[in-house]
Amino acid sequence: MSVIKIEDLTRDYGEKKGIFHVSFEVEQGEVFGFLGPNGAGKTTTIRHLMGFLRAKSGRCTIDGLDCWKDSDRIQKRLGYIPGEISFFDDMTGTELLQFLGKYRKSPSDTRKNHLMECFELNPHVKIKKMSKGMKQKLGIVAAFMHDPDILILDEPTSGLDPLMQNRFIELVEEEKKRGKTILMSSHMFEEVERTCQRVGMIREGKIVALDSVEKLREQYVRPYTVTLATPELAQDFAKDFGGVSSGLRVTVTTKQSLEDIFMHYYGGEK
Repeated sequence: MSVIKIEDLTRDYGEKKGIFHVSFEVEQGEVFGFLGPNGAGKTTTIRHLMGFLRAKSGRCTIDGLDCWKDSDRIQKRLGYIPGEISFFDDMTGTELLQFLGKYRKSPSDTRKNHLMECFELNPHVKIKKMSKGMKQKLGIVAAFMHDPDILILDEPTSGLDPLMQNRFIELVEEEKKRGKTILMSSHMFEEVERTCQRVGMIREGKIVALDSVEKLREQYVRPYTVTLATPELAQDFAKDFGGVSSGLRVTVTTKQSLEDIFMHYYGGEK
């Protein structure tokens, strides 16, 4: 069953900026990776899902609810990490999390406390005095603490050190096992490869690839052919393979990494 559904979504800002006829779905219990360079349309798409932008044409829904008309109902249910975190600067992290807990009517602080411990977050500091990494940790706790079934994460590990990035990956893997539905925009290829079943790649506002990570790899298998110069060299090389009677041609195939596939779309054929 599709939990997140985007149908022919278009928002044209002019000069080829915006998103154009974007369509994809995220199934229940799936972690979906949303990839693309800065300015490709990832955040614009996500802002439509959050109800911050109204679709000019096309439609998007979350669990059957219209993302514009029912945005208040949707936002109370899901977890969200924005691409650029902006909180109430004069609050402390503790005050912000308490405010969000009351808004969402969270039953207890158990999960919140666990997440703060996991990400080594000191929430008693004023938000305006927090580093980029601390604000990112606060954003993660805020998104996950009410145990939502649906999460939309826009560059969730931006500003985190490698240890915290790995802990975030572990958190997403745990949530996947629990059947959560997650859409994750990311520049971290390892993060996507370890956690996502499928990926969508967007370029200049248009979806250019949409498939499972494994099938995308299979599409971009690279063959290499090595021809040995003489029968003697071929015979010597072939000893480990049972021997041959004449010349030998060797074909080697290598699977591309997700980063290699990404660069195929965004870095040119070279």
